[in-house]
Amino acid sequence: MNIVVSKEIREVCNEFVGACVEAHVVNTQKNNDLWNEIREKEELFRQQFTTESLKDLPSIAATRRVYKACGKDPSRYRPASEQLIRRMLQGKKLYQIDTLVDLVNLASIVYGYSIGGFDADKFVGDTLTLGIGHKGEPYEGIGRGMLNISGLPVYRDKIGGVGTPTSDNERTKITLQTTHIVVLVNGYDGNNQRVLDNARYLQQLINKYASGSNCTIKMF
Repeated sequence: MNIVVSKEIREVCNEFVGACVEAHVVNTQKNNDLWNEIREKEELFRQQFTTESLKDLPSIAATRRVYKACGKDPSRYRPASEQLIRRMLQGKKLYQIDTLVDLVNLASIVYGYSIGGFDADKFVGDTLTLGIGHKGEPYEGIGRGMLNISGLPVYRDKIGGVGTPTSDNERTKITLQTTHIVVLVNGYDGNNQRVLDNARYLQQLINKYASGSNCTIKMF
């Protein structure tokens, strides 16, 4: 995929850096070894953070700042990484979806970046553009119904939005039949090395738990 960062995003976050991880994969309903790793991270985060101190994690704090700069309330439309970690800190179980979604969630938890995971074969066209949502723009969040994405950073393919830091779109979601994925790491903190480390961690998880092949990383 070709990834384009729009001028309107650069105006609110000139330091933005992203990573695109693309791979051919084999998805499964659940991987017990992956979930053992997730539970280890859960325990570690409960020792390190509270729901209040979590907001100061640089990757999450930067995403919240961009929400505000775009005109969105980050406490009402929380970035997905913050949603996941808050859920752990509150003692609630993480949702178990399937192996690909679960490993994307783990990578998001470990680094605090909002990460979009997509079935690449469902994109229309070969380019994704990161912009800002418009008033009244149609967008169906996964498990959330129609979502008001006005003021949210949004990736669009040829026909419309596919991903925001709050929720990805039903149209391009990963399923058990997915064999080709694109995963996007969103570094609104501008930390190029940490975003790359997150992408490499994703690459390891994909190869280890989803029989990844031709797994590539492209920074943008």
